[in-house]
Amino acid sequence: MLCENADPDVRSDLERFFSRLVPDGDPLFEHIDEGVDDMPAHIRSILTKMDLTMPVTNGSLDLGTWPGIYLWEHRHRGHQRKLSVTVMGE
Repeated sequence: MLCENADPDVRSDLERFFSRLVPDGDPLFEHIDEGVDDMPAHIRSILTKMDLTMPVTNGSLDLGTWPGIYLWEHRHRGHQRKLSVTVMGE
């Protein structure tokens, strides 16, 4: 996701917010095949999007001053992930 990246408090505030919004271990969720964070991680990934379109100007990302790109793992255990990048244009 694209978000303000100058202050590290932003990332920890986001983590606390999403943990409160979609708590691990909530008895509402039946899908816990890989642990109590399984279904909450699915919901959080939907809410934070799983794709991103970014402008590129003169061969560099055109993010502006403050934004950064977050690849946010919503699980407690690390997992291997594959990232697909498609570049379109001239």
